Amino acid sequence: MPEELAEVGWSDIESFLSEHCRDELNLVGQFYPKKQSITIDFQELQEFSPQLSEQLLANPEEVIAEFEKALDKEKEHIAFSKPDAEMRLAVRFGNLPAENEIMVKDCTSHYLGKMFRVQGLITTVSDVKPKVWKSVFVCKRCKAEVEMIQDEKTVKTPMACDQCGRREFDLVENKSKFIDFQRIGVQEPLEVLKGSQQATKINVWLENDLTNKVLPGQRIIITGILRLEAPKVKATIYEKFVEANCIEFTDQEFEELEISDVEEKKIRKLSKEPKIIEKVVASVAPSIYGHTEAKEAIAMQLFGGASNKKLPDGMKIRGNIHILLIGDPGTAKSQILKYVNRLAPKSLYVSGKSATGGGLTAIAEKDEFGEGGWVLKAGALVLASGGLACIDEFDKMTDEDRSAIHEALEQQTVSVAKAGIIATFKSESAVLAAANPKYSRFDPYKPPAEQFDIPSSLLSRFDLIFPIKDVMDETKDKELAKHMVGSHRLAQAYASGSTDEMKEMKDKLTAPIEEDLLKKYIAYSRKNCHPILSEDAGNRLGDYYVSLRKNNTGGGVPLTPRQLEGLIRLAEASAKLRLSKVVEIEDAERAIRLVEFVLRELGMEKGSSGFDIDRIMAEHPKSERDKIYSITNIVKGLEAEYDMVPISKVLEDAQQYHGIDNRTAEKLIQELTNKGDLYEPRHGYVKAVTNRG
Repeated sequence: MPEELAEVGWSDIESFLSEHCRDELNLVGQFYPKKQSITIDFQELQEFSPQLSEQLLANPEEVIAEFEKALDKEKEHIAFSKPDAEMRLAVRFGNLPAENEIMVKDCTSHYLGKMFRVQGLITTVSDVKPKVWKSVFVCKRCKAEVEMIQDEKTVKTPMACDQCGRREFDLVENKSKFIDFQRIGVQEPLEVLKGSQQATKINVWLENDLTNKVLPGQRIIITGILRLEAPKVKATIYEKFVEANCIEFTDQEFEELEISDVEEKKIRKLSKEPKIIEKVVASVAPSIYGHTEAKEAIAMQLFGGASNKKLPDGMKIRGNIHILLIGDPGTAKSQILKYVNRLAPKSLYVSGKSATGGGLTAIAEKDEFGEGGWVLKAGALVLASGGLACIDEFDKMTDEDRSAIHEALEQQTVSVAKAGIIATFKSESAVLAAANPKYSRFDPYKPPAEQFDIPSSLLSRFDLIFPIKDVMDETKDKELAKHMVGSHRLAQAYASGSTDEMKEMKDKLTAPIEEDLLKKYIAYSRKNCHPILSEDAGNRLGDYYVSLRKNNTGGGVPLTPRQLEGLIRLAEASAKLRLSKVVEIEDAERAIRLVEFVLRELGMEKGSSGFDIDRIMAEHPKSERDKIYSITNIVKGLEAEYDMVPISKVLEDAQQYHGIDNRTAEKLIQELTNKGDLYEPRHGYVKAVTNRG
């Protein structure tokens, strides 16, 4: 026993186990071998013996060994439901004080051999493998058996046989004792990173009943000891890892920022201001000119809808708001995403050009620990769970990659069935995506579903789709030029340290709410504010939905139940922004105004007085579907007169009886031919494909 422990006293450890761990010991007896350890509250130990707890942090290996010796004695007083003569019980220590917590990046050589706690996000999980702890060797000459406890990283063999003196042994696996072993990869939580910092990663080793308890994407607190792994070749540089002693699960998401009492008072005072919503909206990317409605919607997205709604049958209703920005290049979409990524307390930014479906959801890959198996690695939407995922260049992703995120957007989970591994991860992240038109410029007269290389099934999962247009308007162009020139001059003034002369521009480009305060305001609201939809607000949203569908004169589908759910989420977010416990009429009106803006911009066809959501969500709007039916019916009608229908006759009838110009009719005939609804038996002629049962 080390001198330090001798001063503390052996009896202290035995007394603590006997007085404070009786319930834990009984649980081990009841559930062994599923439970093979007792967990001790460190702060309880600290109250019992400050010296012992201090030595545990400084010399954990020695103290844990003494605790386990004492635990071996206590086994005699435990009634095991499944007794095992070779049972090996462990002692774990949880609930270390906050001052003993370090960041992953701070796991340096200073902490070698010491106990601490570290919080992290699981990125990789390996298979569970057996690890020998008591090996049985047999002498090759006299067949004598020798037992050895394996407490090192490499197998220790006997020095010599006690009976014949030979030094050659064989390991007898079926007589040796093994424990479960697993490795996981952990990285720093996203919310602790600043600017463009990269998340630091470290490997963690788990043993016994700590294995098979975690999945990629989960957030945990690890109590452990920093160890070194010897290099495979002789070198001076070693790999480090954390030998986990205890794992505590936490449901903390990005709301869990440290907010002092003074800051809480500031937040509550700020929420009472009459123009709080305008201030928050003005604090979203203030240096970017215009896009007021999109910024307002993004502000609602940051606060999110009520996330605690669960139905009696167990189904959970999504509270996250998904937004897609689509439009012309050079309209600051990427800059908005970058700013929001910085503003959100927990956020992750990826570019569609470099993101794969697995990179966004989860992948299975060969074990990076070099053990030959397969491991699951969490993707961006899993790692950002509870926060915001910003996806730029959304249209540049392949169809296969985009299809992988359907489930994550609506069900808020990611299901994986790869390399024989089947698992479901939580992916409760809001998505803010940006995309460009297929042909460089946004055409307001064509359906977005036709202009953007994004499947309609995926488009429909976004609550709001905002057009970001580069409209030529002399007055707006002058204002934009003045804004941009002023921004550059102000940046130069900051570099030279003389901003007094540009006070007006400085005030214009400065957010009304300081960034750190707004970040904590968002976190505080998401954690503490869960507004209830009032009857008046609910009736207003329901009446709007019904009236829009009933009174639409354009003939298309103006709104679907999915958009009604989006309206409710937006209204809840508006209430959360005000820290209100109830969703009021004003919140419902704000949600309706944002949805109507999107419908006006993208859902209204030229010359029509009604909205058509299919212009945004479906492959063809109502008006175009009608033209397709007309062309198909013309061909089928003419087949009674012609064996092969001349395309010229189809164009003539389409123009004369249905008002479809030749160019549109030719395009629709070609599309129907490509899809297999029509075919060309010879050039210049078409026939309808007959359905065969």
